[in-house]
Amino acid sequence: MLSIEDLFSRLEEGHAAGVTVVTPNRRLAQVLNLEFDSHQASRNLTSWEAPDILPFGAFVERLYEDALYSDLGAELPLLLTRAQEQRLWEEILADSGLLAVPQAAAQCREAWELVHAWRIGSGAGNEDAKAFSAWSRAYSARTRGEVDAARLPDLMQGYLKDLKTPKLLVAYGFDVMPPQTRAFLEKLNREDCKASPVPGASKRASFPSAKHELEAAASWARARLEEGKGRIGVVVPDLQRRRKEVARIFSRVMRPGYNLPGAQAAAVPFNVSLGEPLTDYPLVETALDLLEFSGRPVPFATASRLIRSPFLGGADSELSARARLDAKLRKNLDAVVSLPKLIVSIDGGLRKVFESIFSLPWENLRSAGEWARHFSAVLEASGFPGERALDSAEFQARAKWHETLGEFSKLERVSSKLDFSTAFSVLKRLCSDTLFQPESPEAPIQVLGVFESAGLRFDCLWVSGLTDEAWPLAARPNPFLPVALQKKAGIPQASAEASLALCRRLTEEWVSASSEAVFSFPAKDGDRGLAPSPLILAVSEGVLELTTYPRYRDLLFASRDLSSFEDAKGPPVSKPAVRGGTRVFADQAACPFRAFAHYRLHADGLEDPAPGLDARDRGKLVHELMKNVWAQLKSSSSLKEDLTPAITRAAEAAIKEVGIEGRLAALERARLEKVAREWLEKVEAKRRPFQVAALEEKRTLQVAGLELSGRIDRMDKVGDEYVLIDYKGGNVSTRLWEGPRPEDPQLTIYATSSPEKLAAVTFARLKTGEMKFLGYSKEKDVLPEVKAAKSWSDLLAEWKREAESLGAAFAAGDARVDPKNDLETCRLCDLQTLCRVYEKFS
Repeated sequence: MLSIEDLFSRLEEGHAAGVTVVTPNRRLAQVLNLEFDSHQASRNLTSWEAPDILPFGAFVERLYEDALYSDLGAELPLLLTRAQEQRLWEEILADSGLLAVPQAAAQCREAWELVHAWRIGSGAGNEDAKAFSAWSRAYSARTRGEVDAARLPDLMQGYLKDLKTPKLLVAYGFDVMPPQTRAFLEKLNREDCKASPVPGASKRASFPSAKHELEAAASWARARLEEGKGRIGVVVPDLQRRRKEVARIFSRVMRPGYNLPGAQAAAVPFNVSLGEPLTDYPLVETALDLLEFSGRPVPFATASRLIRSPFLGGADSELSARARLDAKLRKNLDAVVSLPKLIVSIDGGLRKVFESIFSLPWENLRSAGEWARHFSAVLEASGFPGERALDSAEFQARAKWHETLGEFSKLERVSSKLDFSTAFSVLKRLCSDTLFQPESPEAPIQVLGVFESAGLRFDCLWVSGLTDEAWPLAARPNPFLPVALQKKAGIPQASAEASLALCRRLTEEWVSASSEAVFSFPAKDGDRGLAPSPLILAVSEGVLELTTYPRYRDLLFASRDLSSFEDAKGPPVSKPAVRGGTRVFADQAACPFRAFAHYRLHADGLEDPAPGLDARDRGKLVHELMKNVWAQLKSSSSLKEDLTPAITRAAEAAIKEVGIEGRLAALERARLEKVAREWLEKVEAKRRPFQVAALEEKRTLQVAGLELSGRIDRMDKVGDEYVLIDYKGGNVSTRLWEGPRPEDPQLTIYATSSPEKLAAVTFARLKTGEMKFLGYSKEKDVLPEVKAAKSWSDLLAEWKREAESLGAAFAAGDARVDPKNDLETCRLCDLQTLCRVYEKFS
């Protein structure tokens, strides 16, 4: 066993020494390179030959490339890429009846690698194992004359004598070595090397929650950095799931104000080792959205992202115009949008961008290579990646995107025909499976996953999340291989025993990896108590002295110099005519600021197109239905006749007015006919004789000096008096008219502004199974089940006082943030980000 000092002394000789170092993973190779560079710099050298240090898999592939460009190249099989392997497995499993073919194909590929790496033979297994055996034979037949990463070491082992190999091959940091790797290395002049144990002290600590634990680890890491420590490690077992949380907490602790505009490019002293899926990068997300939109309809949210994306041509020069366009289209487009429909709805430079894409032909494309060229043409036509210069992360993400698109094009070797949907799905999945992290300067603080930390040495190390549920890791045998054979081969995590042994070795490795080691765990997960892992019980419990670093908001508040003033009133209304109708009074009652923002500042929330019919469309359908019904019937005497023709025509007219088509139109037509019949036969037929006096009649209302436009749904004449009716499709109550600040004063304003002599004011609730009139009448039995008011004149006077009070407050500029029912009022308000009072209640 070579010591690390011996290894570095041999590497000092440079390439003439013929030393190559292989590691089990890329992270260990990078760290060893950096440690050697530090070693050389400590010798006061200014330049030296870069050492030959690389992962074992990369070393084997390099030998393959050397052979490929030598006289041996003619007899070598072609090497499949990872994407090609995946695609082959997917095609083999396509007719298997499995629901999640890509996921199953990935597990089959993993099983294939395990079979070769661990020399797993055949044996009795369950149905999954038998199926995999059959799929493996099909895969072997499909790849005859080709080789994949799983079989490449066995192939190259036979060519070692014909190739130039290192004088000395050093296997560094191998804790578990598969038989295939061991057999390959034994053919070379090989020595092993591991980092020496570091004497030090360890302690165990607990924290109230996982979030507190991470914050403590970040504060500890910053304190050690300020003490001058150069290699600080923080291990997070579930790093892939918590990566964004980790980055946010460490950024906040290391550099308060990191997320202020313009601050993102500044360097932070930590690095999160695991990359993110390529699809999580905005530039790549835009590229994929654009490709999907070029070939099929997409949800409006996707089209909206494209309209506002900075990565399309003209994005900078049309920034404000495109933002306004997005707000406008939310009111007019459906929940699903096609490219042609968007093109006819827009103009300007953005229209030219989408027209350029639409003009590209793609109907006859078949191979992956053809699709890759077409996808590149789509992006080029769109002006991708935009006008502004890309920052470093975006530039690298674009390079990785082109690399991934190149990998996709190579699929034509194994998959001849692809339609658009398949081609796009394969490309998107390839991007999703590609973990990417932009290169950045080496940072002193490394946040690592469990297996990435193996074999590394630190000045100080913190290992988090070590509860008895999380550590040791759960067994994770491959479902397509017999578990007994996996256990016999010694595959880590193939069984509970193997997983326990692996985690015990890793724990011992952590103890000897630094002079200071902290092992921590959260004591609670919500209300559930957690216990420490049995593997760290031998570590003595200690007290950590942690420095508390202020957040940016704390720094702001500490330096505050505040002055406050009351700003609850705007200028009075200058013109009597007010847009918004009676909705102004409803908003004024709910919260004066809501009415001021909506109708004085013209501030409106962004709409989100919903699939199918939204509440507004359904309300319009009901109103159109009843308008067309009574336009034909005109009075109660018509209710004695056959209602079917009138109902059918009314439903058809309502469907046409709202613009519903296809199967949905047929369903809505049947529903409307049922609603109309039930209402007419079970409610209207029980009334006193009446005539319809007005339908959807527009009126100008005068309230507190304001002029409002209104539309009365219906007014019936009963004798010498009138009944005011407002249609509602959902649950309603007369409590909405009660003051102070009535929640829905529309009908009461109509009533107090009407020149007609009213006998009743009522909601007509058109809800199947619950149809009825809800309101007040002047006398008993004016309408079925509608109660008479104690004093009709007093009721109208009260309604008028409330309307005048709301109107006068709005006219005077009342803009108080005063939600009537606190959280209940604010929950569905579209102005939460403007007034922010919602944060106070939530």
